[in-house]
Amino acid sequence: MHSEMIQKQPESIPSAYLPGREEAYHLDKVATDNYIAHTQIGDPVMDAIVEELAPLPQNHTHRFIAAGMNGDHDGLQNAPKLLRDFFLSTPPKPEWLDYDAFRLGIRAFQRNARFILPAFVTGVLIDGFSTLISQSFAQTGRIFDNGVWRLKQNNRHQLEIFWPDGLKKYGDGWKLSVRIRFVHAQVRRLLDQTSKWDHEAWGVPISAAHTAYATACFATRALDYSKLLGARYSTEERASYHAVWRYTGHLMGVPETILFANESDSQKLYHIGASCEPPPTQEAILAANALINSAPLVAGITDTNERKKLVDKVIYPVARGLVGKKLADDLKFPRNKIPFPLLSFRLSQKIQGLKIKLQKESSSTNFGALLEASAYHEAGISYRLPNHAHAERSGKW
Repeated sequence: MHSEMIQKQPESIPSAYLPGREEAYHLDKVATDNYIAHTQIGDPVMDAIVEELAPLPQNHTHRFIAAGMNGDHDGLQNAPKLLRDFFLSTPPKPEWLDYDAFRLGIRAFQRNARFILPAFVTGVLIDGFSTLISQSFAQTGRIFDNGVWRLKQNNRHQLEIFWPDGLKKYGDGWKLSVRIRFVHAQVRRLLDQTSKWDHEAWGVPISAAHTAYATACFATRALDYSKLLGARYSTEERASYHAVWRYTGHLMGVPETILFANESDSQKLYHIGASCEPPPTQEAILAANALINSAPLVAGITDTNERKKLVDKVIYPVARGLVGKKLADDLKFPRNKIPFPLLSFRLSQKIQGLKIKLQKESSSTNFGALLEASAYHEAGISYRLPNHAHAERSGKW
């Protein structure tokens, strides 16, 4: 998969990965060992930075990170050394980075956003939460207490990285991606301090393996699932879409030793990870179902009966159609009462598209609807970090 992999296996393998390892070995032994090795790795650079920031008041942390994100060198003068070095002396851009390679992917996202965002909720995120990724969210309570906000943040992140120049330094896509890296490191630090995290079974919280796996899902599975919902992509657009997520993964702290290089690489990483990960735990079941039940609120549907109707008759059937019978059963999704849910969704989208044409609604109107389903702050992006492992006990961030 990668020319530069971690060659040495850790002395002890997290026990949850032992059963899946044998199945994944049939796909690729080297890539499997590499994935499992990365379950023991977090983000050494960012982990050290958040540890250095830990003694500071939250408002100081916010101010220093904001200065770095906005290129305010004066504002970094009194910042802790590691944070200052991160922003002022960061390593050069990866040699493979080509901003021009993002152009077709950006165009494809903007054309197909009305398929990609539903695919995220009903397929991509479900793939992610079916793994041990769900343990971090379960222990922080993030998905249960803030499910709607979580989905809106995902939407916002995608809109910004797939915006022209969004991933250039100091662009909003760049800022949000680096912010995710800070948040992951802080949550990892907080979970490391709790007695509930089982390192011997699960490895490191929000490990490099999980961040890499999630990035592969966000790229490859988003294209595959959105295509099933009606999206269309050329071969060149798919390659460009993966280029966007490759660099986004780099900004989020995925090490080169497991970061995918192209679509084939991403597909392989997804299948290796899916094989290594244990069957969905109770936490995964709760997280996946909470996510689905939060989706109508993102669309602004607050009426209880309408929400239930949408969840039962559209979201669950489409999710089951995308992720497949086995995973849907493992996650305790209700059985479909509607035949051919994916076909029904595609037909409804065609009808909606025809209505838009007849009403002569502009693309800006449609994009405005996407913005309404995204997490926007009038005051700008917040760089506060959580200060408690559990969401409801943490200060505002």
